Order: sequence, then structure tokens, then C-alpha cells
Amino acid sequence: MVELWIPITVGAAFLQNLRSAVQKHLKGVMGTTGATFVRFGFGVPFAVGFVALLHLGFGYRLPAPNPTFFAWSLFGGLAQIAGTFLLVHLFSFRNFAVGTAYSRTEPAQAALFGLLFLGERATPGVLMAIAISVFGVMLISVAHMAFSLRTLVTSLFARNALIGLASGTAFGVSAVAYRAASLSLGGPNFIMQAAFTLILVIVFQTVLMLAWMLLRDRSELGRIARAWKPALFVGMVGASASFGWFTAMTLQQAAIVKALAQVEMIFTFASSVFFFKERINRLEIAGCVLIVFGILTLIAIG
Repeated sequence: MVELWIPITVGAAFLQNLRSAVQKHLKGVMGTTGATFVRFGFGVPFAVGFVALLHLGFGYRLPAPNPTFFAWSLFGGLAQIAGTFLLVHLFSFRNFAVGTAYSRTEPAQAALFGLLFLGERATPGVLMAIAISVFGVMLISVAHMAFSLRTLVTSLFARNALIGLASGTAFGVSAVAYRAASLSLGGPNFIMQAAFTLILVIVFQTVLMLAWMLLRDRSELGRIARAWKPALFVGMVGASASFGWFTAMTLQQAAIVKALAQVEMIFTFASSVFFFKERINRLEIAGCVLIVFGILTLIAIG
């Protein structure tokens, strides 16, 4: 029987790919800050709706927050803002599929942070599955260069690669932080814990970024307002994806969830080919195959 966190993760990955695709479009009509903000600001009504439905519709009680919950939630929220900002900034450097590939070292980094922060250990099989997928991502990252082992290594020190790696670090930290925050609530159940964590995080992120734009870049608010329709779609799918991530990471280690989430790269390639009309080559296809193989290995071990 398939464990519940697996279909939840695949669904969240699909929604995240939709969100990223529209964010790339928004990057053309507003700055990086605005394209980052819409993920959070326009997601607040949907996050509130999730909690209201669970509480009023299904009768789940609201959790009792504690200092540990607030600390992990705010820490994760800051890290996610940084990761999203860097990821959106990457769209300025390379095509859609390759731009997002650099941040996909996230599961390997999440495994490290899970060990450091929560004392969670990954089995050798899980680490192997993560390594296979990460190597697939590395192949994708050098697919448009003259390929060699040296290129594979030196490419990691290019400016856009370092930005992508930093994005992966931020997302890895936020994933572990959100798992810690949700688990610290201790009930009533994993769904409400995830939804309650989401609403605190997304409101905090919205207030923080709104304050930043009011102080530093008020003109960005006008550009966001003019693009409110696609921004609302980003908010809806972004909040839904986050709800999926938080739920899955309440049930399973963040590193394992994020390893399975590499399936998003398959959705990304579909977006690249069918929506952005970008061409992919053999190395990118080989990288995709390795990612899929790593995912299948992870599921088989689980």
C-alpha cells in the first residue's frame, strides 16, 4: 500500500511547477521582489481557507502554539523567502528547466540539516537515492556546455550555479524548520498541524515583504496590482503546494519528501517544451532519467 505522504508530495510538486511557471511570466512584468511576494501575499486567503475548512467544516480543534513552534516557523519563513528570491532571480540567467535545476540539491542539504537540527538519520539506501537524483540535476546543469568531468565540477562555481546552490540551502533549511514547527504542535492531527503552520508562516512572510516594499520599492506594489489575476493564481497554487509540503513533512523526514519532490523536474521539462517552447538535449534527458531512477529507488526502499 502506498504511504499517504507519497501522493501528497507528487501533487505538491505538480502545483509548485505551475506556480514557478507563472512566476517566470511575472518576472517579465515586475521585479524579483514582486514576483517573490505574490507567492506569499496572494496565498494568505487560501491558507486561511484551509484552516477554516478544517476547523469549521471538519471540527478539528486549533492547535495550541508554543515558543518552539513560533521560533521554527519564523526561521523557516525567512529561509523560504531567501530561497524563493534566489530561485526567481535565477530565471534571469538560464532557461526555465536549467534555472530551477540548480536549486534541486535541496534534498541532500535537507538531509544534512535534518541531522544537525533534529538528529534525523537517513539510511544508506535513502542517501543513495538522493545522490542519484542530485547527479541527474548536475547533468542537467551542464547540458548546454561542452561536457566533461571537469566541466561538471567547475560549473558549480559559476555565478548562477552558486545562486542556485544557495537557493537549495535556504529551501533545505526551511523544509527542516517547517517539519520541526509542525511536529512541535503535537496535535490534533497532521493535517491541522500542517495547515496551522502554513497560516502563521505565510502571514509572517507577507507582512515582512510588504513592509520591505513600502520602505524600499513602493513602485513594485503598482506592478503587482496590475498583474493581480496571474498573481492570484500563483497565490492559490503556491499555498496549496505549501500545504502539501507541510503535510508530507509532518508525516515523513524533510529530506525524503524533498527527494521524491525531484519529480517536479519532470513537470518542469514538460513546461519548458510545451509552454515555453524550449529545446532539451540528450544530457538533459539523461539527467531526467537519473532523477526518475532515484525517485523509484527511494519509493522501493520506502
